[in-house]
Amino acid sequence: MTSSTETRNLTRSRQLFEQAQRSLVEGVNSPSRGAAVYPNGPIVLERGQGSRVWDADGNDYIDFMMSFGALIQGHAHPKLVQVVSQTMAEGSHFAAATSAESEAAERFRQMVPSAEAVRFTNTGSEATMLALRLARAHTGRNKFLKFEGHYHGWYDPYLLNAHSHPPDQLGPREAPSRIPDSEGIPLRTFDDVVLAPWNDLDILERVMNEHGPELAAVITEPIMANMGCILPKGGYLGKLREITRKFGALLILDEVVTGFRYAPGGCQEYYGIQPDISTFGKALGAGFPIGAVAGPRAILDRMRWADHMVLHYGTFNGHRLTMKVVAANLELLSASSGAAYHHLHAIGDAAISGLREVFQRRKINAVVQGFGPMFQIYFTDREAITDYRDYCTYVDAAKYSRFVLRLHDRGIYMTPSNGLHWIISTAHQQADVDQLVRAADEACTNL
Repeated sequence: MTSSTETRNLTRSRQLFEQAQRSLVEGVNSPSRGAAVYPNGPIVLERGQGSRVWDADGNDYIDFMMSFGALIQGHAHPKLVQVVSQTMAEGSHFAAATSAESEAAERFRQMVPSAEAVRFTNTGSEATMLALRLARAHTGRNKFLKFEGHYHGWYDPYLLNAHSHPPDQLGPREAPSRIPDSEGIPLRTFDDVVLAPWNDLDILERVMNEHGPELAAVITEPIMANMGCILPKGGYLGKLREITRKFGALLILDEVVTGFRYAPGGCQEYYGIQPDISTFGKALGAGFPIGAVAGPRAILDRMRWADHMVLHYGTFNGHRLTMKVVAANLELLSASSGAAYHHLHAIGDAAISGLREVFQRRKINAVVQGFGPMFQIYFTDREAITDYRDYCTYVDAAKYSRFVLRLHDRGIYMTPSNGLHWIISTAHQQADVDQLVRAADEACTNL
């Protein structure tokens, strides 16, 4: 294994990336994997086991990215490998009714407090698309409120102010500038979007008093995971639940990132919030593509085949192989009275504590924000990052990227994008945390 302090040989990774650029746009299938994030080209990964991954040159790393949070059981969990092998031998997919999808749905309903019914999709983006369509059908309204900095997938109406921008482009806090995140979207697409800052109760009340009666829904992440890991202020989610009910707007809780991570029922269980509709993905599939929409029968039954139904098709919805993995994953997370969650929180809190000690001892202005299974490091002189505008204004994202690239040379794998987050899986152990803290200490030298 390469020494912890010398630059790792990535010759094969560089060759493979050059080859990939001949066939793939930018050599990748998502911008978060390419040169926009990895200035010298990405590390090409070849295999994973438990908490570790190996690249094409044979270097090993402790993985704290975990497929952006999808791999809650780590890499190649033995039970999941067994389930996949057996299911493939029997037939991976039929596009027909199977017992696998009902088993997965039952386990899902047992864990998620608000789920009278569930509909499986293939991605989190598909789930949030469907959630908005259901909300519009149920309320008979078209407009919805989204918050600055929240990402709900790449569906056209959601792609507004979801990326970081220079502070002078953001406009006043009370009336944010509307900045589309992609070309190719007609501006009229955003006519039904009401935009507001998050974590601000005064502005929330003002916006809801003005627009509440015409809103089909308010969609929010319970923890802002698109700008790292920004926690809700005390009472904010509860007030959001209260005020949406007041105006008859549905509360869509986007738990694509947080679902099945903080508690068996996700953040809605952890924070005691009862959404009208909730969406899931990532950790639900333990590495397999998945999305889900959950809620009461009165809303989800609008997808029943009838006149004026909400249409939701999909050849791969309820994919048999994925459903088998989902059921096995949820069984693992539920076992031994939720022991997995005690582990996730203990290991994550140990990592956070260790990193905070390093930055304090090194006298580096940084905050480690979050708790338990998910957190982020911000190089800033602020005591906390509380919203999108804090992130855009006060966070040194370039310094973070340099820091993470130094960690790569010390056997720690993480995306250099400050807008994402560190993930703890059930496969991580205290020894992994110890190596992370040592690597961070070394990486801080002359930072």
